Amino acid sequence: MAVRDIRHFGDPVLKSQSEPIKDLDAAAGLVEDLLETTQLPGRAGVAAPQIGVNLRAFSYNVDGEVGYLINPRIIELSGEKQLVDEGCLSVPGLWHPTPRYEFARAEGIDLNGNRVELSGTGLMAQMLQHECDHLEGLVYLDRLEPAQRKIAMAEVRASDWFLKP
Repeated sequence: MAVRDIRHFGDPVLKSQSEPIKDLDAAAGLVEDLLETTQLPGRAGVAAPQIGVNLRAFSYNVDGEVGYLINPRIIELSGEKQLVDEGCLSVPGLWHPTPRYEFARAEGIDLNGNRVELSGTGLMAQMLQHECDHLEGLVYLDRLEPAQRKIAMAEVRASDWFLKP
């Protein structure tokens, strides 16, 4: 398969709620592309909408742990929300303090239909929240506090990659 191009903020697929994957056999190529795309340096995760596919799947590469979840959903968030410096491949070059829970647990399935659970703190918790947000049509900019979001949106509009109407 292949490393896929990343869609940028402004692309409608990033603001659409993703559809559940029903045919696991047909999803194998998507999973392979997600895994290959995530393994480039500096990438903690890639959600299917970021490569233009409106389906519920993401891959991750956190602290040497590489994998994927199909039809994931967050089943637990705990701890205090903390502001963590966050960026996104779909919002290149911009980093902003984003409120995220300290702990996250998600469940989904693998290509064989087996239940998979993934949880953690730190970058793993941040990645789970970030990638599951993508599947709901949210980008991290949507989670910013109002004053920070105003600053971030001005930076987006000034960027050379933003899809201007």
